Amino acid sequence: MKFYVYCLTQKIEALPAPVIGISGARVDLINLEDFSLLVSDSEGDSLPAVTRENVLAHDAVVRSVLNETTPLPFRFGTVQTEPQLLGYISTHRAALEAKLAQIRGCVEMNVKIISNPDNADLETTPEPGEEGPGARFLNQKRREIFGGERRATEAREVAAWLAEQVRSIVRQEEISLRPTEKLIVAAAHLVAREQVTKYRDRLAAARNLRPELHFLVSGPWPPYTFSNIELEFKTRFGVS
Repeated sequence: MKFYVYCLTQKIEALPAPVIGISGARVDLINLEDFSLLVSDSEGDSLPAVTRENVLAHDAVVRSVLNETTPLPFRFGTVQTEPQLLGYISTHRAALEAKLAQIRGCVEMNVKIISNPDNADLETTPEPGEEGPGARFLNQKRREIFGGERRATEAREVAAWLAEQVRSIVRQEEISLRPTEKLIVAAAHLVAREQVTKYRDRLAAARNLRPELHFLVSGPWPPYTFSNIELEFKTRFGVS
């Protein structure tokens, strides 16, 4: 028999409440050695379609145990037999124990920071004698290069500033710079559950310090960003 695998956790005795998985499938808890996995029976060789409904159902199962323990989510579309799961746990036992220790008692918080481009970067002011199409093209390219460099510098500065604001609260962070977009910084933070309110308050205070920036804060989530993909099965399907 094959199982669709949602997540792995430290060993728990039972699910906190009944939960429905992908395509209405029943979710079961199976204990293998010192770990628990949330799974559904998987019939046939077909894998679930990558749809919004299925992805949300996968996430709902992972979130169903978030109040009791911190799960290590698997990628959407992971289907394995019990012997394969046992072999996986045997091979990666030390790494799994270390990863669960790292995320234990934590959740993931996300913050996105938006900065509107300076309209001055988009203005065109032809110099005398340079009104031809070639000159206009070169001037536009200069403005794009200058604007891109300025946005990259801004993104790095904002990312460093954000890291400093939450340094004493977060256990781990992953930051992505996107200087070519209005969304210039996207950050994922691993935060202890008891620190979530303090984290939100710290970001509220930070927002007041930088009124020119727009903050989008979300969470708490299962620690998807901090689940080491090197621990996953080599046969994968779907989205990360």
